[in-house]
Amino acid sequence: MFSWSIRPIAELVLRNASHKPATRLYPRERRTPFPRTRGQIAFRIDDCDFCTICAHKCPTQAIVVHRTEKTWAIDHGRCILCNNCIENCPNGCISLRNDPHPPLRAHEILTFRKDHAPPPTPQPVAVAPPK
Repeated sequence: MFSWSIRPIAELVLRNASHKPATRLYPRERRTPFPRTRGQIAFRIDDCDFCTICAHKCPTQAIVVHRTEKTWAIDHGRCILCNNCIENCPNGCISLRNDPHPPLRAHEILTFRKDHAPPPTPQPVAVAPPK
């Protein structure tokens, strides 16, 4: 019938049981990014004046800026991390982070809106007449 022995299999099982796993235990152990890895675009809306230079310099049109609505949006599915927007931003509100981007859902677009609340109206204060 079969001409194999159980001994080689038993040695293999014992050897594998006594060593660390060959793979990483993913949810608990995350891999650190390699040096010079491009991660994701980070945007600070407080520094942005909506000049639209980043949208014009983007070769894939992944960035959409509306001056009147004060919105800035990026489609991470289209972004190729070429750094054109980062290098040409006059205010430095776009940067590149090394941590990897979380998994994308189908056609996910991140939108930032700058809301300016009107300044509070000064309330009249009753002042007592001098005595």
